[in-house]
Amino acid sequence: MPIPGITSINEHTMISPLAHTVRNEARPDRDMQSVLDAQESLNPKPIDTLTPEEARQQPSPADGVRKLLQDKGKSAAITGVTAEDITYPSDGGTRKARVYRPDHVDGPLPVILYWRGGGWVIADLDTYDATPRSLAKRAQAVVISADYRTGPEHKFPAAHIDAIEAYRFVLANAAAWGGDPDRIALVGESAGGNLAINVAIAARDHGLPAPKHLVLVYPVASTDTSTPSYDDSAEASPLNAAMMTWFIKNATNGDSDLEDTRLNVVAGDLQRLPATTIINAGIDPLRSDGDLLANALQIAGVQVEHRVYDGATHEFFGMAAVVSAADNAQDFAVSRMKEDLAAQ
Repeated sequence: MPIPGITSINEHTMISPLAHTVRNEARPDRDMQSVLDAQESLNPKPIDTLTPEEARQQPSPADGVRKLLQDKGKSAAITGVTAEDITYPSDGGTRKARVYRPDHVDGPLPVILYWRGGGWVIADLDTYDATPRSLAKRAQAVVISADYRTGPEHKFPAAHIDAIEAYRFVLANAAAWGGDPDRIALVGESAGGNLAINVAIAARDHGLPAPKHLVLVYPVASTDTSTPSYDDSAEASPLNAAMMTWFIKNATNGDSDLEDTRLNVVAGDLQRLPATTIINAGIDPLRSDGDLLANALQIAGVQVEHRVYDGATHEFFGMAAVVSAADNAQDFAVSRMKEDLAAQ
């Protein structure tokens, strides 16, 4: 049954790259607008006008959620989950990670390896704490949120190197956290969605155990900034076209990087990848990336289900405490993963 406010495209439907072209009149729904208003009340400066150091200090959409809950006298805490900060080795150094476990649940549990957003430039594990906490509780899974190096200090492909090393680390250590290393799903938001699919590709190409499922939430999948959604969501909030250009400039070494299929994923070899769930916001420059990726995966023979939440904007997925579309999207993602993560 169709869900109001959602454009749902299942794995049996061939998706046109222009499937969601007419969006110029799209407006955030009431829940989404409340978060945007709360963030705006914190007086963020336009990120594309700032240095990376300044941008990292700006109020985030997650801060908007906290402000909204505080104004309502509510807590943002997700109960029933414990978290532990750890590190993992990568490229001669160590990176931060956080392991989330549901309380009072016997293992071995399925495992979810998660990568946050931030355009490979801003944000950290704390900014994106809500999503992995919620997934741990909803999926009754061990969730590892793996941080990674960011530009301009560490440009492409530093984050991609860290992501595959995080996967190797989780494969080797999942059992120690009460997880089952044979039942791993990969989840990523935005830039993290790009990292997630790249790890699945690297696992295939390097003979590593394959993840059982991919959940890609408004992933960066193309380096084409002239898509329909870059046009109709050019002035969207909290992510707009100018910010994406800023992220690309600070995360890459130049135009030659944009030809690399780790960034321009839709131009690469996508065969023999796990079943994939793609979630997009209707008001987002990256919406067309989801259309293009879903289409490319289907052509490659990968099982795909793609949903677009029309009244939502970029960053909505982790806002389940205040945005009903996020609550629905998280349930959808978990239901898709659970089928492939079920114990044999």
